[in-house]
Amino acid sequence: PLMHATRTIDYAIIMEGEVDMLLDDSEVRLKAGDVVVQQGTNHAWVNRGTQVCRIAFVLIDAQEP
Repeated sequence: PLMHATRTIDYAIIMEGEVDMLLDDSEVRLKAGDVVVQQGTNHAWVNRGTQVCRIAFVLIDAQEP
């Protein structure tokens, strides 16, 4: 997975399935109904399961941290 960071405030709403959010020093398993809010965090998404994962992203313009 490609690690990246955005210059926005990001809301990720897990709509269906499961996904792993990789961070510089940890990893978080997210499931349907979970919400993540981040700003300028270096991260990547990886679906290690066999089912589709659907995520709704809302990105709001922000100043760099």
